Amino acid sequence: MAQPAAKTSLTPDAAPAADLRAYRQALGNFATGITVVTTVTTKGMPIGLTVNSFTSVSLDPPLVSWCLGKNALSLEVFEAAPYFAVNVLAADQAPLVQHFAQRTLHKFDGIQATAGLGGVPLLDDVVARFECRTAGRYAGGDHVIYLGEVERYARFDKVPLVFVQGRYVPLTDAP
Repeated sequence: MAQPAAKTSLTPDAAPAADLRAYRQALGNFATGITVVTTVTTKGMPIGLTVNSFTSVSLDPPLVSWCLGKNALSLEVFEAAPYFAVNVLAADQAPLVQHFAQRTLHKFDGIQATAGLGGVPLLDDVVARFECRTAGRYAGGDHVIYLGEVERYARFDKVPLVFVQGRYVPLTDAP
């Protein structure tokens, strides 16, 4: 005998997913780290942007992913890039968030970086960095989902930068 369908009800503060502002605010309750994803153009110009959609996908093989808006100025560059790096920002690097969130391609003036795999810029003083070979690109609504196979990584003893509910918060219990 089939079970009756579960009843659902909307709570007073629930909103349909079509309410994009409320949807974005609800997503903001999920705390994330902040990263700067970097690559280089075919002419060697460094490119970077602020990203909080970074996640681990697999340990074996080591895979990570992140998302880039289809209206991003750097989309064409990342579409052609064989390598990218994910630089996980430290708590004292909040100024880099806005710097790399600017809508321009020229963001490396005055920024210290070291060349990684494929010439990709690696930021200094980060919590961690992942140097990746681009393993796939997938359409995802108004974004492109990038999959990277981690070829090298580094971890540093620093406190990460955390973002939740529209603000940066300190990690009081960080190791």
